[in-house]
Amino acid sequence: MITRRAAVALLFGAASAGVAVAGRTQTLAAIRLATVPTDGASAPYYAKDMGFFAKAGLDVDIASMPGAGPIAAAMTGGAIDIGFSPVDVLAAIHERGIPLAVITPASEYVSPAMLRSVALVVAANSPIKSAKDLSGKVVASNALHSLGEEAAKAWIDHNGGDSTSIKWVEFPFPAMGAALDAGRVDAIFPVEPFLTGALKNGRVLGYGYDSIAKHFVTGTWFATQQWAKDHADLVGRFRAAMHETAVWANANPSLSGAILAKYLKMDPAVVATMVRAHYAEQINPALMQPLLDTAAKYNGFASFPAQELLLH
Repeated sequence: MITRRAAVALLFGAASAGVAVAGRTQTLAAIRLATVPTDGASAPYYAKDMGFFAKAGLDVDIASMPGAGPIAAAMTGGAIDIGFSPVDVLAAIHERGIPLAVITPASEYVSPAMLRSVALVVAANSPIKSAKDLSGKVVASNALHSLGEEAAKAWIDHNGGDSTSIKWVEFPFPAMGAALDAGRVDAIFPVEPFLTGALKNGRVLGYGYDSIAKHFVTGTWFATQQWAKDHADLVGRFRAAMHETAVWANANPSLSGAILAKYLKMDPAVVATMVRAHYAEQINPALMQPLLDTAAKYNGFASFPAQELLLH
């Protein structure tokens, strides 16, 4: 986790500049955005490189942060305008009465196409062969009480294990593979692009998010309710740009993969072989509900309609 002061230092930068858009000079509106270094949260890089932000009249300053928690802290501290968060994290924040709002979806899980994009992984030589074998073990997710932990718990409980018997620890995605190799944890739950690397010395115990649902929204772009209301025009333009980006990225995985490799500093050959994210093209509260319900089940709060997470 990083401090709010560090978040501010990371996220502030010069923004607007004059560029040619649609044959005329237009001053772009500045937006400060924070995302995380995963495939499903990388659409802003595509929008920037492909000119979709500029087409919408936006100059988006993109910062990378380790998780949705630091992003939410930076946002409430006034350091950023728009951020990435999984649905479950926003649901937990909503339960604490903090007024955040989903302004457009980011990513979604679609099975079976994306089944192998995330997995519960153990060491190749581990004696763990089933969900029951994880009893009393140490399992790592990218953040406690997050999608990674919740999805792993759901898989374990659906496959005969007992998730309450497990010690859950937090490791950033890039550090998970090394932690598993060193024996500091017994299992990890990485997503792409980190799953491919983890499988060099690891073995899959179970793939996917199917224990949550076959199709559901995983990630979103959010802002504070007040900022979104005060900047309705910018929100509309951002939504339009992200919709165009999602349609383009879903249709052009090889081209988006090249941009992903550049910004996440990955080997293009690895990107070419991994199961890619699917980018949600429309807001649909019904597809946000499965992850919200799972978060409520495992994090001890009462579920509520996903509609409450939208701008109002």
